[in-house]
Amino acid sequence: MGWEATLITALLLLLAAFLTGAPLFVAFLVINLAGVAIFLGQAGFGMVANSIFDTANYTDLATIPLFILMAEILFRSGSVDILFDAVDKLVGKMKGRQYVLTISLSTVFGALSGSGMAVAAMLARTLFPTMRNRGYDTKLSIGTMLAGASLAPIIPPSVLAIVIGTLSNTSIAGLLIGGIIPGLLLASLFLVYTMLRVRLNPSLAPDASGDRVESVSTAEKFKAVASCLPFGLIIFSVMGFIMFGIATPSEAAATGVLASLITAAYYRRLNFSMVLEALGTSAFITSMILLIMASSRMFSQLLAFTGATSELTNLIVSLDWSPMLMLFIMMLIPFIMCMFIDQIALMMVVIPIYQPLLSTLGFDPIWFWLIMLLNVTVGGISPPFGYVIFAFQGAADRVTISEAFRAAWPFVGLFIIGMVALAFFPPLVTYLPSLL
Repeated sequence: MGWEATLITALLLLLAAFLTGAPLFVAFLVINLAGVAIFLGQAGFGMVANSIFDTANYTDLATIPLFILMAEILFRSGSVDILFDAVDKLVGKMKGRQYVLTISLSTVFGALSGSGMAVAAMLARTLFPTMRNRGYDTKLSIGTMLAGASLAPIIPPSVLAIVIGTLSNTSIAGLLIGGIIPGLLLASLFLVYTMLRVRLNPSLAPDASGDRVESVSTAEKFKAVASCLPFGLIIFSVMGFIMFGIATPSEAAATGVLASLITAAYYRRLNFSMVLEALGTSAFITSMILLIMASSRMFSQLLAFTGATSELTNLIVSLDWSPMLMLFIMMLIPFIMCMFIDQIALMMVVIPIYQPLLSTLGFDPIWFWLIMLLNVTVGGISPPFGYVIFAFQGAADRVTISEAFRAAWPFVGLFIIGMVALAFFPPLVTYLPSLL
């Protein structure tokens, strides 16, 4: 079997396994074991054990459970409710203020949690009923919440950025810091688009009387700012420590957990049962991620052994296409595939294939993988398969899946605009990592 047939067969089998609904690590493991048996025989099963051992002992992966634990403590303790009330007071009176509140909260929550699904579900349960009752446009309300929730995997801390950095041998600190400007850029695009829509069509938002907003004094605003300071401590203890070279990503994640515990205690929300539940959830999620990553590493080793990786690289070189055309093709494929399969599953397949091509095409790894991070993140709100859409629709009351699909498309377009901006202006991604 030639390398082309091997690569295509492996990818088709993986996609078929994903579509069956089997857990990702099970799908990968079955394909890998079959590949080892066919190409390497019994002696190759030692590679399976080594891949699992090497992945489990990769020290940078300690960042993943710590970031997950940090977010779990904040959300399970209810500390984010205080942040919610504070931002609500600071937004003030304006036409379409709930849209501004949604995008602002999503940006802040993105700096406290790497889970778009968690943010989407929380917004669906808290903000969405209020917006609908006050006369805000349902479609635009859903769209802003889906888009805002999608900022969580981009704005650090981001578990997906750590996965990408680990598997692609790219600086994890660089990827985390590099996500700050793209995340803020997207939040600005969402805000400008939404407020422009409201300006052109005032019926999308109620007037001041319909919004039923109480006046907030200057003293109350200062008090709201003061109540947010502990969350600033969490953000600084993670991103600040990394940017100033005080700590590695793993060490910064540990300080983030400590800061989240201090914050929960400060708000008198800390208790033993909550911490125990947060630890259990973090351990479960982390074990699934590690199993998937171990299986992905085996898959990349199999591709290298069969010659598919080196032959694909040689084929790309022989085509002599422009780097920007290659970038477009390399981004178009996962953009389409993310509409049908999970983003983590796709990255596990794409990274072993794309990584050898970067040096050949002259792409900066941090720049390329940050654009890819945006690309797979938008898959969460791209119909027909969008895990963020499903999380929102499941948590919201009286929202059909077709309504959520229609609401998501304009913001998918804004994501594409953001990716184009990053492609043509690389310093938007590379400037902050260059300061490390």
